[in-house]
Amino acid sequence: MSTRMWREAVVGIPRVDHAEWERLDPVSRWLIASRAAVLVMTLISAAIAGILAWQADLFDPWSFLLLTIGLLAAHAANNLLNDLTDHWTGTDRDNSFRTQYGSQPLESGLMTVRQSIVYASLTGLVGVAVGVWFIVLRGPLVALLLGLGAFFVVAYTWPLKHIGLGEPAVLVVWGPLMVGGGYYVITGFWSWDVVLASLPYALGVTAVLFGKHIDKIPNDEERGIHTLPVIMGETAARWTVLAMIAAQYGLAVYLVATGFLPWPVLAVVGAAPLLRFVWPVFTNPKPEAPPPEYPKGAWPLWYVSIAFVHNRRFGVLYLLGLVAGAILF
Repeated sequence: MSTRMWREAVVGIPRVDHAEWERLDPVSRWLIASRAAVLVMTLISAAIAGILAWQADLFDPWSFLLLTIGLLAAHAANNLLNDLTDHWTGTDRDNSFRTQYGSQPLESGLMTVRQSIVYASLTGLVGVAVGVWFIVLRGPLVALLLGLGAFFVVAYTWPLKHIGLGEPAVLVVWGPLMVGGGYYVITGFWSWDVVLASLPYALGVTAVLFGKHIDKIPNDEERGIHTLPVIMGETAARWTVLAMIAAQYGLAVYLVATGFLPWPVLAVVGAAPLLRFVWPVFTNPKPEAPPPEYPKGAWPLWYVSIAFVHNRRFGVLYLLGLVAGAILF
């Protein structure tokens, strides 16, 4: 087994050729096909739910572990189905945006459709199994949450992303569904305060998706995919991302000021220095070519890259602030 490739697939989306793919172990192939590098966003949402349960003295480690496995499996299954659907519909054909920044195993011929279906099915079954367990443990509300999660997994790529509903779906999933629902399956209690506390991070995840879809505007317009940035136009979409990032900080401060979250959560201001990079990127059109210092292999990603870096730091600091607050108070 190639642990080197495991590391590469967790921190980025590796480009591999047929010969290298054939030498890879099944775990490496799954990590690449499921785009494991972006699963960190789901891991942080699960962790936020767990820390808020701990803060309420209702933390159950086994429920938290199962929740994390189930959410990661659901996100990975969504990514696999996304690539499968885009392959079937021809969205990723002919050197599309998706195939330029990393291997799309189906479009590159590394996997067959049948293999992709098997990967997606087995991954999805893990998520469903965890959901069924929590239905037995917690009751019918989990069935509703599981149903909503399954709907978003299946419907995100089509039709939601095609009609401007993909971005709102992500806000709902990474906020109320993952964190609010995660808190419920861990503790047995629903909390609207927890739902509100999920939004600072969920807004960041949505900003990342906005950034990706801004990058893809020409590609999506050509293929008739009406994401919100396509509908709004590039300039409005760029300023919307900046508004969402501002709301992340504003909500975090509000939740601390009202006493729901402990003051160490203000550690998120440690992500603010990145705004000196975020601001000039999102207040200007995308350059025709990457600057000389731009990371090799990252182009044509532009807006999404800095949004992802900012959200990763904000999310980690938000999480650390919650942990510190739970320990101190």
